[in-house]
Amino acid sequence: MLTIKPSKIYISTANVDMRKSIDGLSSIVQQQFKLDLMSDAMFVFHNRHCDKIKILYWNNDGFCLLYKRIENGKFHFPKLLSGDTYTVSEQELSWLIHGLHIEEIKHYESMRNTELST
Repeated sequence: MLTIKPSKIYISTANVDMRKSIDGLSSIVQQQFKLDLMSDAMFVFHNRHCDKIKILYWNNDGFCLLYKRIENGKFHFPKLLSGDTYTVSEQELSWLIHGLHIEEIKHYESMRNTELST
């Protein structure tokens, strides 16, 4: 059983060639994002069609690379206008990996919270 508790989860806003492995993805993190690879953060990448994702993270003594290909449909990444990366919570990453729309869930939760407070 894998137990992963990242301090932050970064998602790349750019499409990434899914042929890249640990070395290629780690160079993107260091050179383009200017982030520390050896931190306890996760780095999530997606392809152009948003039907494949790779997650890179450092696990004390080596890198781990997770890969998921969705068979029907695609992953729904939020639309951003600028920036190389953005961060999400563990719950949001779980929703994303299961093919859900993060933005729609956030919108629904904020509407629900507003209704409950009135």
